[in-house]
Amino acid sequence: MENKYYNEAIIGNKDIVASFSEKGEMLRLFYPTRDYKQFIETMYTGVKVNDSSLIYFHEDINNRYEQYYTENTNIINTKIKNTYFNLVVLQTDFVPISRDIIIKKLTFTNENIIDLNVNFLIYSKLLSNYNNMIGSKVENNVLMQYSHDYTFCIFSKTSIQSYRLNNSGEDIKTGILYDKDYIGMADDSGVSFDVGTLKPGESKEIEIFIYINNNKEKYKFDEIIQEIEKIREIDTKKELENARKYWEEFVRKHDGLEVFTQEEKWQKLLTGEEQTNEATYKKYLQMRKIYTRTILLFPLLSNEETGGISAAIEIDENRTKSGRYSYCWQRDAVFVTKALDILKMHDQTTKFYTNFSKQTQSKNGMWEQRFYTDGRLAPCWGYQIDETASIVYGVYEHYKMTKDKKLLEETYEMCQRATEALAKFQLGTFPFGVSVPNGVSGTFGNFALKNITNENSDFFVKLSGRERFITHESYDLWEMNEGIHLYSLSAIYAAFKAMIQIKRELNISEGIEELENRAENIKNYCLNNLYDEETKTFKRNNKDNITDISMLGVVEPFEMLDTNQEIIKNTIQKIELNLRTYTGGYIRFENDNYLGGNNPWLIATLWMALYNIETKNIEEARKQIEFVGKTATNNGFLAEQVENETMKAKWVIGLGWSHAMYIIALTKLLK
Repeated sequence: MENKYYNEAIIGNKDIVASFSEKGEMLRLFYPTRDYKQFIETMYTGVKVNDSSLIYFHEDINNRYEQYYTENTNIINTKIKNTYFNLVVLQTDFVPISRDIIIKKLTFTNENIIDLNVNFLIYSKLLSNYNNMIGSKVENNVLMQYSHDYTFCIFSKTSIQSYRLNNSGEDIKTGILYDKDYIGMADDSGVSFDVGTLKPGESKEIEIFIYINNNKEKYKFDEIIQEIEKIREIDTKKELENARKYWEEFVRKHDGLEVFTQEEKWQKLLTGEEQTNEATYKKYLQMRKIYTRTILLFPLLSNEETGGISAAIEIDENRTKSGRYSYCWQRDAVFVTKALDILKMHDQTTKFYTNFSKQTQSKNGMWEQRFYTDGRLAPCWGYQIDETASIVYGVYEHYKMTKDKKLLEETYEMCQRATEALAKFQLGTFPFGVSVPNGVSGTFGNFALKNITNENSDFFVKLSGRERFITHESYDLWEMNEGIHLYSLSAIYAAFKAMIQIKRELNISEGIEELENRAENIKNYCLNNLYDEETKTFKRNNKDNITDISMLGVVEPFEMLDTNQEIIKNTIQKIELNLRTYTGGYIRFENDNYLGGNNPWLIATLWMALYNIETKNIEEARKQIEFVGKTATNNGFLAEQVENETMKAKWVIGLGWSHAMYIIALTKLLK
C-alpha cells in the first residue's frame, strides 16, 4: 500500500468509517469496525471533458480546491474547480446513519461559455495478498470486486457507460475504457458513468454508492444484486437530510460545556477579554470549531458494540515511521473516557469499562499494551504497567461523573484483580504471577536481591544499609524506554487510591489499610529514589535524568503530590527550560528522536495548560490552549504533533488523545 499519512476528513456511522485527503480523495475505508478491515489501496476519481484525457480530481495542476464539513455534521464537501474547462464539481461524501453504505453525491456545473460533455470515472484498487485474492465482475450495472470474505460494490442509479477489469491503471489515464470480458482477475478496475452534456450555466448530478457485502452472510451474486437493487431505490436526498439532522442533534445533545447557549461566557473565559472584538471572536470560533469536531470525531473512533476506542484512524499501514495507530491503548482511552464523560457520552464510557476492559483483561489481572477495538489482542512489543493502573483510576473517575454504583459493582472484581497485579509489580514479583522465591539472591532490574523472604520483601528490601524499593521494570508511556518511571508509579499510586474509594463506596473495608500503605510507600520511593539532589527536581526514571513532560503525571492527573511542593516547582522550571519551543509549544522529552524530536506535541502543551490552570496561572494556560487552537486543521482536527515553522499538522490528524486533552483543558479553564 502506498503511504498516505494525512486523513484530512473522516466520515462514518457505527459500523463504517472512511477518510479523505484535503482534495477529496478517499484514502481508507474500514468495515465493520474502526480498525478492521481496511479495503482501499487506491481510489482515484476524475472526469473526461470533451476530447481531454482523464482529469484527476485530486492532483490536476488546473484544479482549485475548497473543503468543508456541513456545519455540525460528519458530512464532508469538497469543491473542485477545473480552471481550464471552468467545470465546477461539488463532491459530497457521507454515510447514512442506518445503512452501511457510502454515498458520493456529485454536482457538475458548467461555468464555461461552451458546452461540456462530461464522463465521470472511478479507478478502484483494493488491498490484496495471497490470502486475500481479488477478482472483479460487472453485472447489472455494478462493479463488484470480490474476495473470499467480502464483495466491494461500486454502482449508481445511472448506468455504467464503460469499464475495464484488467490492466485498467494505464487505460484509465486516457479517459477511455473498454473491456470485452465481464469477469477478471485483477485487484484494480476502472468504470465510467456518462454525466451528459452540460450547457453553459447548467448543472447535473450523479450519485455513486459503495456497498460492502459480507460474504459469510450471503455470497451468491444474485443475492448481492438483490441487496443493491434495494439500495438503488433509496431517496438519497432524504438520507442526506436524515444524516444532517442526526449529527446536528448529536452535537446539541453532547454539548457538555453548553458552548452554543453560553457563547458570551465562553468568549470571556476562553480569551480573557471583557470586550468582544473581531480578534477575540475568531479565537472563540476556532475553539468552538475544535470542540464541535471532537464531539463528532469520538463516535467515529469508538466501537459501539464493545466500547473499544481507537487511538486514531490508521495513517501508517506500512509502519514506515511508527508501529501503527489504529488500535486501542488503555492509557489513551482513559483520557478519552474523561472527555466522553464531559461530553455526556456516559454510555460509551461505561461500555468501555464494563465490557471492553473486562473482555481484554488477562487472567493475571493486567492488560497488554494494545488491542483491536473488537477486543482481540493487537501486535505488541512490550509491557506498560501504567496501562493496567490507568484502568482502575479511570473506573473511579467515571464513577465520580455518574455516581452510578452499579458501575462499581460490575467492575469491582476486575479492579481488584488489577490492583493485586499492581501489588505484585510493586513487591518485585513478576507480572505474570511468578513470585520471587524465598532466599533468592541475584539481580532484579537495576537492584541486587539478597535473601528475599516473605517477611522482608513487603514494600522494601534492606540493601547496603539503605531501604530500596523493588519493582519490575516496564516501558514508559511513550513505549520507548524500559525502567522504573515516575509517571508509571504515579499511575499505580492513583490506582491504589481509586481502589480505596471504590471499596468505601461499596462498604468493603478489607484491604484498605494495605492499599493505603502501598500508596504511601510509592510516594516515598519516588521522593527518595527518583530525585535529583543537584537540581532538586524529579527524575523521569531510574536510568537517566532527561526532562520529560510525563513527570507532570505526579500532579496531573494522578495527584500524588501537591503543586505547592518545592520539588514540583523546580521540576516545572526544568520543563520550561528544556521542553518549551520558541513558538510556545512543548516537546515530549529531551533528545526525542521520533520524527526528528523537535516538534511540539499537543498533548504535552495541553498537559502544561492543565498544570497552569491548577496553579491559577490562567493567562499562561490560555496561551497554551490558544497555541493548540492555531494548529488545528481547516476541518477542526487536532494532530499529534505540529511543525514549529509552519504551525501545521506534522503527524496523525484526528488523534483521540489530543482531542481528549483539549476538552479536559477547556473544562478546567471554565470552572
